[in-house]
Amino acid sequence: MKEDIERLVQKLGLVPHPEGGYFKETYRSIGAIPTEVLGKPFQGNRNFCTAIYFLLTSDSFSAFHKIEQDEIWHFYCGTPITLHQISPEGDYSKQLIGSNILTGETPQLVVPARSWFAAAVDEKDRYALVGCTVAPGFDFADFTLGERNTLVQQFPKHQEIITRLTRT
Repeated sequence: MKEDIERLVQKLGLVPHPEGGYFKETYRSIGAIPTEVLGKPFQGNRNFCTAIYFLLTSDSFSAFHKIEQDEIWHFYCGTPITLHQISPEGDYSKQLIGSNILTGETPQLVVPARSWFAAAVDEKDRYALVGCTVAPGFDFADFTLGERNTLVQQFPKHQEIITRLTRT
C-alpha cells in the first residue's frame, strides 16, 4: 500500500491537504461569478467551478469541515470511503463512496452546501483516490474546519463520530 500511495502522490503531484489526505487542484474555470450575483455568504467573485484529486489513506481521515457550496465526490480507485454528513439541522447520514454499486456503494455523491462532512478509509492499510468538484468554485474563504467542542455542543447526539473525525 505505501508504495502505491507514494507513486500516486508523485505521479499526480499531490500535496498534503489541511483537512487530511493529499490533493491537487486539477481544474479552475476561467469564468467567474460576480459577488453581487452570488450574494451572502460569499465575499468576492468565485470561479464557475473547481475540481481536485483527493487521496485518502487509512492512516488519516478527512476531518469534519463545511463549505458554502455543493461538493460532488467522484470515486476513481482503491477501497471505498465512508463519507459522514451532519446537515445544518443536525441530521446524520453516511454513505460508502466506491465502485461496487451492487453492494450499496455509490461512485458519486453530492454533499449539500453548509453540511458538515468528514471521510475515512475504513479498511486497514488501504487508500482511495477520489475527485471533488465544487460549484461555485472552491475558495478557502468558504472553508470552515470543524472544532470538536463546538460541534459536540451543536450536535451532542453525534458526539462519538465528531470526536473520532476531528483533530482539535
